[in-house]
Amino acid sequence: MESPLTQQSRPETFKPKIVQLYENLFQNSEYAEPSEGFWREFFLLPPDRAQLNTILDALSPDETISIQSQTQQLFARGIREASTASTPVNSYALETLTVFLGCILRKKYTNPSSDVITVLAGLDKVDQVISNFVAVLDGIIRSGTSIDIRFKAIRAAIAMTSGAYKTSLLSYFTHRDLFPSIMKACSRALVQESETPMQIFEPFLLLGLLANYNKFEFQNPYQLRLDDFVNESSIEKIVKGVAISCGALRNGYVAVQDDSPEGWSLIGTLIYFGLGVLAPSKREKQTPPTPEEAKEMFAALPAQQAAILLATYDFTNANKLFGYHLISSAPEKETEESPFSSFLSLTSYLMHHAYRSSRVAHYAELNLFTLRILSEDSTSCKLLCSEESKRKVRLCRQRQPYLPVVTGDRVLATAIFDILIDAISHNLRRRLDVQLYSHTITIFLRILTYLSMNRIRLTYHWSELWRNLLSLMRFLTTYVSDLASSPHTTALTTSLVDLVAFCVSAGDTFLPDPASYDDLFYKLVETGPIITKFRDVYSLKPSASSPSLSKAADSNKDIHVAAVETLISVSTHFYALLFNPGTDTDAKTESETQTPVPIPAAQKKNLSPREVHRIIKQGYDTLSIQPPEGLSAWTRYRETDWKTELKRAARCAVDDATQLVA
Repeated sequence: MESPLTQQSRPETFKPKIVQLYENLFQNSEYAEPSEGFWREFFLLPPDRAQLNTILDALSPDETISIQSQTQQLFARGIREASTASTPVNSYALETLTVFLGCILRKKYTNPSSDVITVLAGLDKVDQVISNFVAVLDGIIRSGTSIDIRFKAIRAAIAMTSGAYKTSLLSYFTHRDLFPSIMKACSRALVQESETPMQIFEPFLLLGLLANYNKFEFQNPYQLRLDDFVNESSIEKIVKGVAISCGALRNGYVAVQDDSPEGWSLIGTLIYFGLGVLAPSKREKQTPPTPEEAKEMFAALPAQQAAILLATYDFTNANKLFGYHLISSAPEKETEESPFSSFLSLTSYLMHHAYRSSRVAHYAELNLFTLRILSEDSTSCKLLCSEESKRKVRLCRQRQPYLPVVTGDRVLATAIFDILIDAISHNLRRRLDVQLYSHTITIFLRILTYLSMNRIRLTYHWSELWRNLLSLMRFLTTYVSDLASSPHTTALTTSLVDLVAFCVSAGDTFLPDPASYDDLFYKLVETGPIITKFRDVYSLKPSASSPSLSKAADSNKDIHVAAVETLISVSTHFYALLFNPGTDTDAKTESETQTPVPIPAAQKKNLSPREVHRIIKQGYDTLSIQPPEGLSAWTRYRETDWKTELKRAARCAVDDATQLVA
């Protein structure tokens, strides 16, 4: 009697059962509505993220819409299973939803809002389905049974938020307030003493995405909640999480080119961030990348986790308490960086590489906005300029020219000055990022006016600041034709002359010694012809109808005109004293053995630094200038003035968030 059993041939490869279910659901031409048993098996099996991603990515937008019945059923069933207390079904459902939403929402549909609604729920059920989805996520984030399930819900929310950013579906997240749940997740993250910055990164990223959704079009509730949040314990934990993320992002640059100054090492920072396993062993010989390889590696930086800088900016702008703790928080150990040191360090690396791509420039600009907001607040600026808040800050040294290395703790304002100077010197090109330079001048003016008003004298390499400001003026004069088309060039040129004129008129209130002041005047003498040409090419001449420059100007244009005329007057005055053949330079002192100061070729002999100092000091008595009033006045930061730039930065963060959950 023959056996009813037949032997099947052994397949060449074994396919996981869950992958077979994916194919049956999305690739079966003869689709039949899945049974209850199908769905039970579907969510009982661990998801294969890579295979699900591959299958869904292979579908075109039109093909995705054509299988809307399957996608709607998967989405609805996934929400249902995620809301249950059954483990691991709820966890598998959230993972599946995260991959599903990441793939479905990043497709380029003809009509994004309506097509996405069709794919996920259908027009007749969209309110019920999406509202239920948001409610389920809110409940899990707030009171999930484990930290793992809570953070899987956060990732699903990020997938939905980032993927549907251009659609109307995000309005469901504004109708239901997730802020308490998100802040609870942030607070719990570091209580768990997690070793990964992702534990604080993800909820804070989600908050940043939600707070930026259409915030210029309507009153975003998450922005209001940021403003009212006063839980200092939670704020301190968020600040620590931001610091960990900033340090990790900075280490990405260090891994490409280790520019560690004395006292720093890549291995030390990797161990500090819990990544010691990545540190090379002593036996390994590290081969640095070639210039071309390094260029490609730098172009891919910073990592997608830089999207957290959007939330950092929003919290700083909305909540002064957050800004205070960001600056004042001290490191827990002597070997650690303070949170603000990590933020400044990352900013330094972003500034060095801002020219590489618009993405890096957007994040650099976000951090400059954050620094501007902090410098405009008297409490925060006091911390920045205080000896009591001194910190050690690691700054980028991956490209020349280098600023002097400052070892040990330093006043935070001086570290910010170094970052701004590096931004000026490392991004000069004919297609200049005019706004980036405008931000640097703006921050300089705000901090210097605070120093001047409070008579705070900072020890700093001021000669580097004078040299870079006047080099920028030279560059703007040389490439005026390339910059004429930018609508922001006028703001940059006028703010630059105002800043230099302010330093001339008020330098004695914040400079630590006469030598720093003398150096400014001598550099103005050297740059005299450039200043005159700068005035001419940018039309900063006084008109016939303008009031006298010796009187307070009433209009902004008059102030700028008076500022540049002040610089020209100072340059002309000291030029006459220094390079007049009749100047007395016969004193025989040890200063003659010092390195001479270079002077124009027309001069027959050089002047020593001490002689220059003596002549300039004498020249103060005969200097007759009256700087215009209003140089120290500045307009406070308003978000609406930078709406376009902030929307671009938000879009950059959204794109990075989409890639993170993909």
